[in-house]
Amino acid sequence: MPERRVSVWLAEDHPLFLNGLTLAVKGRPDLEFAGSSTDGREALTRVRETRPDVLVLDLRLPELDGAAVLNAISREELPTKVLVLSAHVESHLVYDALAAGASGFLSKLTPAQVVCDGIAAVARGESVLPQELQPGLLAEIRGRREADGPRLTEREQEILRLLADGLSAPRIAESLHLSPATVRTYLQSLYEKLDVSTQAAAVAVAMRQGLLE
Repeated sequence: MPERRVSVWLAEDHPLFLNGLTLAVKGRPDLEFAGSSTDGREALTRVRETRPDVLVLDLRLPELDGAAVLNAISREELPTKVLVLSAHVESHLVYDALAAGASGFLSKLTPAQVVCDGIAAVARGESVLPQELQPGLLAEIRGRREADGPRLTEREQEILRLLADGLSAPRIAESLHLSPATVRTYLQSLYEKLDVSTQAAAVAVAMRQGLLE
């Protein structure tokens, strides 16, 4: 009996890159192309609906960024494993992705066939992190251990500053040109990181921890 192929969903907004990766996945006999999304909100919806084995996730997506998608998948304990594929490989981004539940992190400069190997490895339950990213990750771990505080994404920091200015969630959505549902997702992630449940508590804790001036 032939082994079941690994179903793969791609979340990528760059058309040429998405097309190349789609062709690479379709060309692998061990992988099955399940579909693709060009924004984070649709990607999360499709993962919830179709439960692919692996989601290949870009961090910079419209509507809902990759970090928020990854946090939602982990929070909801969805069975889909996530392989982050990003043009940005700064050590703090690698750390955040792995801490949020990603099974691997690769640069977009990685050859397509190597990415496909990574997809297969993640589906087997393995971790994927190229050797060149490991020293930066270790330095980031040491630095965070010394700092001992939550790490917020750029968008979460932006929303936190607006909370401190007294803006409500609907006004934040209007100010940042985001949908109310997207802002609620960011707020939920922000509250979880700060271990609070209200706007006032979030601002107070953030000020105490030096996250706000």
